[in-house]
Amino acid sequence: MHFAFICQDKPGALQIRLDTRPEHLAYLNALNADGKLGFAGPFLDGDGKSVGSLVVVEAETIEEARQIAGNDPYAKAGLFANVEVRAWNWVFNKPEA
Repeated sequence: MHFAFICQDKPGALQIRLDTRPEHLAYLNALNADGKLGFAGPFLDGDGKSVGSLVVVEAETIEEARQIAGNDPYAKAGLFANVEVRAWNWVFNKPEA
């Protein structure tokens, strides 16, 4: 099952995002290598600066998905004001397995 992480950055936390980005990318690359990452990317404000994240992963349960979200270096660094984990059905333009 797929789960979407809808993450909102804390106001004024851009430097945390920039400082933690290499570890975050390594984490996403590891999820991708394990076949768990669907896709990921930042939400942008009107000036094109990152203000949150959308990450879609494959997990057996919502508890596993929450654990994946909680282990993200951005989450561990305290970047997010809010993280919503929701079951998600990938219907259109899904890559073939």
